[in-house]
Amino acid sequence: MKTYIFKINLLYSSPKIVLGGPEISREIEILENTNLYKLAEAIIEAYNFDFDHCFGFFSRIDESRYFDSERKYELFTDLIEEGENLEPTGAGSVKRTKINKVWQNIGDKMMFLFDYGDNWQFVVEIIGFGEREKNKKYPRIIKKVGRAPKQY
Repeated sequence: MKTYIFKINLLYSSPKIVLGGPEISREIEILENTNLYKLAEAIIEAYNFDFDHCFGFFSRIDESRYFDSERKYELFTDLIEEGENLEPTGAGSVKRTKINKVWQNIGDKMMFLFDYGDNWQFVVEIIGFGEREKNKKYPRIIKKVGRAPKQY
């Protein structure tokens, strides 16, 4: 089975991190048939955050215009389907969408927004492909650059 290798750069969080600071990134290897929900969980775990907020993936990587993305996937869509009384966002499901349907080629990127209040923004870029190895647990962190900020 194929694996995807992602580089995840912390882009911005208001007011904790501002653009232009030192690089804070993680590289994660994950199985191709993993859904976006599990990828989000792996990203948040790699930054030592609590996975306790809503999130979404957006094709537009612009800190203020990502909601205008042509392609977007949000947890809100799954919560509505589970019976929550929320406004539809027009986004796809993070639980039913697999990473291999979102990222096709090396260099493809999406914005990952975590916690709509604190606005943690990450750029998720596919940087390579691999093959599943026996005795390795996925997802797995393969590289850390910079110190992750505190979530709260």
